[in-house]
Amino acid sequence: MATWTKEAILKNAKEENVKYVRLCFTDINGVIKNVEIPGNKLEEALDNEVMFDGSSIDGFVRIQEADMYLYPDYDSWLISSWEQTTYGKVGILICDIYLPNGEPFEGDPRYVLKRNVEKMKSLGFGAFNVGVEPEFFLFKLDANGEPTLDFNDNGGYFDLAPVDGAEDCRRDIVLELEKIGFTMEAAHHEVAPGQHEINFEYNDVVRLSDNLQLFKLVIKNVAKRHGLHATFMPKPISEINGSGMHTNCSLSDKDGNNAFYDPKGEIGLSDVAKQWIAGIMKNARGFTAVTNPTVNSYKRLVPGYEAPCYVSWSDANRSAMIRIPAKKGRATRTEIRSVDPSANPYLALAAILASGLEGIEKKLEATDRVYINLYELSRDDREAMGIVNLPENLKDAVKELKKNDVVKEALGAHVFEKFIEAKQQEWDDFRTSVTEWEIKRYLKVM
Repeated sequence: MATWTKEAILKNAKEENVKYVRLCFTDINGVIKNVEIPGNKLEEALDNEVMFDGSSIDGFVRIQEADMYLYPDYDSWLISSWEQTTYGKVGILICDIYLPNGEPFEGDPRYVLKRNVEKMKSLGFGAFNVGVEPEFFLFKLDANGEPTLDFNDNGGYFDLAPVDGAEDCRRDIVLELEKIGFTMEAAHHEVAPGQHEINFEYNDVVRLSDNLQLFKLVIKNVAKRHGLHATFMPKPISEINGSGMHTNCSLSDKDGNNAFYDPKGEIGLSDVAKQWIAGIMKNARGFTAVTNPTVNSYKRLVPGYEAPCYVSWSDANRSAMIRIPAKKGRATRTEIRSVDPSANPYLALAAILASGLEGIEKKLEATDRVYINLYELSRDDREAMGIVNLPENLKDAVKELKKNDVVKEALGAHVFEKFIEAKQQEWDDFRTSVTEWEIKRYLKVM
C-alpha cells in the first residue's frame, strides 16, 4: 500500500470528497471496531486528538480508566469502495491505542504484535513475513435479513458455475479488494458446500494483520449485497470440513534474504528454520487457545476433515500441523495448518512469532519429519513416536495457555489476564448451556 503523509491524506480526502472517516482498531476478541468522525475532523484525528471510551471495549480497561486516544497509522489510509453514502465517500484509518500520558496501551492487540516484532528485530531479523489462506462459508439470508444455515450452492473443491453458485459474489469481493490496494493471488470454491477461499499477497506481519481485518470487513459487506451472510466461524456445520486459516511464515534477515532457506540444508531448510519449527512445536499446545480461540474452534480440530490434530511437521503430509511447501528460495516458509479464521490476527501471530523465536534463541532441535497418516494411528502409537495431540476443547487449551510462559510474555500481563478471563467465561457459558443435540438425544427417551 502507498506511503502517506498527513498533507497527502488531507489532499486526497478533499479531492475524493470524503465526508466521513472510520478510525478502526481491534478488540481482544479480534472484532474490528471504529469511531466514525465527520470529514472536517480528519486533521484533528491525524494529530492524534480523537478520544474514545475504552471501558466499553471487551478486554480493555475499567470504567475509572476509560479515556484513550486513537493514533492513526498514516500508511493505512484508504477510501472505502464498498460503502455508498448520499453525501460523500468514507475514509478508513487503522489506529493504535494510546493512554492520556502518551504511552501505548498494553491491551491493544496491535501494540502486542508490534512489541514482539521489536524483539524479533533485536535478534537480528529484518521482518516476519506472513501469508494467510482464510476460508469462509456463505449462507443465505432469510426474509428478515437474518443468516440461515442454508448453503447458496452445493459446489466442491475448485468447482465452476453453475455448480459454484457464489462465483459472482466471490469475483465482486476480489474486485473490491483490488480497488483498495490488495494484490490478490487466488480465489476458489473450497471442499465443503458453500465454502470458499480467497488469498491475497503476503506482507510484513503488522500490515498483514491490518489487511486481514479489512479483508473480513469487505467480504461481509459484499456478501450482504448479494443476499448472503459470510461467516468465518470455524465449524458452522457438523460432518463437513470446517474453515481454517493456514498461516505461512518466514523470517528475513536485515538484507531482506529469506532466513529459512539454505540450498544445502535438509529439504532446503536452514538451521534457523528447523529451530523455528522446534519452537512452534514446543509451544503449540500453549498457543492453541489464541490461534483457535472459540468453543467452536475445537469442532474443526477433529480427525477426518483435513484439519490437523497432532503436533508434528513434514514436507509432504497434510495431516501434520506444520507443512513445508515445495516452493523454495525466497518462497521457503512454514505453513501452520491449525490456525482458524476466528483468531485475533494480532494476538495469534504474536504468539506464533514468540514461539518460533524461542526455538531460535535456544537452538531447539526439531523432531523427525512425519510421513505416515497420523489419523490412522492410535493415541498410544502416536505418543510412542513423541507426537502429542493439540488440545481437544477450549477448556484444555486455556489450561495449556495458563502454564506457557512464552505465550504469556508474548501477550503481556494485561492481555493474558483478560484473554483467559474471557475464555473461561465462554467455556462456562457453553458448559452450562443445553444444546439442540442434547434435546434430540435425550428428551424423548428419558
